[in-house]
Amino acid sequence: MDLTIIFYYSDEFSKSFEKQVGKHLLSDGRFKRQRSMQLTLGEVITIMIYYHYSGFKTFKDYYTKEPVLKSAFPKLVSYNRFIELKAKAAVPMALFIRLFGLGNCTGISFIDSFSIKACHIKREHSHKVLKGIAKKGKTSVGWFFGIKVHLIINHNADLIDFYVTRGNVVDNNLQVIKRLCSSIFGKVYGDKGYLLKQELTSELSKKDIHFVTKVRKNMKTKELSLIDRLLLRKRAIIESAIAIIKQQFNIEYGRHRSPIAFFAHICSALMAYSFKEKKPSLGLQFNPLTCFA
Repeated sequence: MDLTIIFYYSDEFSKSFEKQVGKHLLSDGRFKRQRSMQLTLGEVITIMIYYHYSGFKTFKDYYTKEPVLKSAFPKLVSYNRFIELKAKAAVPMALFIRLFGLGNCTGISFIDSFSIKACHIKREHSHKVLKGIAKKGKTSVGWFFGIKVHLIINHNADLIDFYVTRGNVVDNNLQVIKRLCSSIFGKVYGDKGYLLKQELTSELSKKDIHFVTKVRKNMKTKELSLIDRLLLRKRAIIESAIAIIKQQFNIEYGRHRSPIAFFAHICSALMAYSFKEKKPSLGLQFNPLTCFA
């Protein structure tokens, strides 16, 4: 991804954000100096997002050794100062991805979650950065100590919505499902962890939202249409998207100094995925659900 493209959108958003926020700031009536920073908010957001394309495993190595940054941003501040600016940019970054990083629902959605470890599970009692936030949870690969990121994407692998919870929150949690389904319609394909209670299924059906999942071994087999069986087999598209976010964009990075920096890193990684030009896709030029309506 070109650094210029990331900077263009980040800078345009930052200018609008600062303009709107400035209109609603409260004052005690005393004059205060408005000192300009060496790095603008748009530059801070750009540096945060571009880290996920740099290939560096640690943010410190990226910030101190990446030659592109030194040539593109001649007024770089020290590493410690940038960490302070990174924490201040957490809220604008979260708003940035909400306004410009999410795609549209196409009627075919895929839902899943993945874990982000705060530390090794044996060190959970001595962990301090996410104390009170990270919890012990279990996935298909075993136990972990950290948080969960719940995702929902369309059939082009564009991110529709996301929700961050503690690690002990189950996938079919009522609050999580309602939050992720607030802006979608049509069919949602998930694994067995998204088997819903009848009350929630009926409530979602009234909003034209229908969950399609496999059943457990001790449950009766559900009759599925041909198109549902085919699309359920394509659920691996969201697993491919999660693999890109975790491996290529290094979202599971454990050297944070504060919870706000931790959250800012998650948002920047998801925003970097939104900027990605080639995402895993089903390659459909039409909505197959309309052919079987």
